[in-house]
Amino acid sequence: MASSIGSPPPSPSPPSIVEDIFEDYKARRSGVVQALTSNADAFFEQCDPAMENLCLYGLPDGSWHLSNPPLRVLPQLPEPTLGINFARDGMEPKDWLALIAVHTDSWLLSVAFYYGASLNHNGRERLFSLINDLPTVFEAYKQAPPVKVKPTRKRPTDDDEQSETLCGSCGGNYYDDEFWIFCDICEKWYHGSCVSVTPEKAESIKQYECPSCSLKKSRLN
Repeated sequence: MASSIGSPPPSPSPPSIVEDIFEDYKARRSGVVQALTSNADAFFEQCDPAMENLCLYGLPDGSWHLSNPPLRVLPQLPEPTLGINFARDGMEPKDWLALIAVHTDSWLLSVAFYYGASLNHNGRERLFSLINDLPTVFEAYKQAPPVKVKPTRKRPTDDDEQSETLCGSCGGNYYDDEFWIFCDICEKWYHGSCVSVTPEKAESIKQYECPSCSLKKSRLN
């Protein structure tokens, strides 16, 4: 489960022996795997590109957290990849999640070896061996059941944009109390009633094609 977006919670006393560092790694890994698999819908929704730079943190209690990076010049711990939210709507959700998984693996290793800086050769080798026995975050993401995250198209929000938005079918204006659907092909908005799509039906549509675009596509075929 994710905490609210903000500064990441303070870490407990840093682990210093192999077993404790590995337990910290496992807990943080578990949190980010949840974010990218079972909690993917909530994670996707919270990664709003309109927000400032966001980082995905796995926490020592096994949860995950989205946050802006700390403002310290030299942070307490290595920081995760910055600005993951900015790429959300420019990629297929599954590719975006997979890319975050790869970057998160790098971050988890950097945290583990930051804590293990004072370990000797045998300690570092043992720590890496324990970590290597676990699937990576990327492997866990790929092995999990397919994640179905529906990309969202925001409706017009300000008055000027609403007044300029017309239904691609009937030419009628946009109103907040009506259901509209966005065509991913021609990039026009439509009254749901004009194209026979209900809010319930829209939930199962991954990529919507309006009747006009569907007709053009069938003619080409």
